Amino acid sequence: MTSSHITRQAAGCCLLAAIGLTGCAGPKPLYEWNGYQPQVYAHLKGQGKGPEEQILAMEEGVQKAAAKGAKLPPGYHAHLGLLYLNTGRTNQAVAALNQEKAQFPESTKYIDFLLNNMKKNGS
Repeated sequence: MTSSHITRQAAGCCLLAAIGLTGCAGPKPLYEWNGYQPQVYAHLKGQGKGPEEQILAMEEGVQKAAAKGAKLPPGYHAHLGLLYLNTGRTNQAVAALNQEKAQFPESTKYIDFLLNNMKKNGS
């Protein structure tokens, strides 16, 4: 074999590899954020939407994630639960907090703390 033949083979292999790699999709994101981070940031700065508007936006995010079969990030359900609590929707708050705990068992102590405080405060 000549060196030009080997060079053409190597170039052909590189071309095939490049074509194969461009056809691959990038890695799938771990979580479906749906604008959660900017919303929480605005809320914490006191510049966010009212609780009802936040709830609607977050519930829409839950539906979008479910439609994609994607997971929501840590804290999403907990934040939604606290919004429910602030608007007097105790049953929905408990359900959202328990969902956070089920999805992220490492949050159990914090979520149990919140749930116990709800009971103490008669919510």
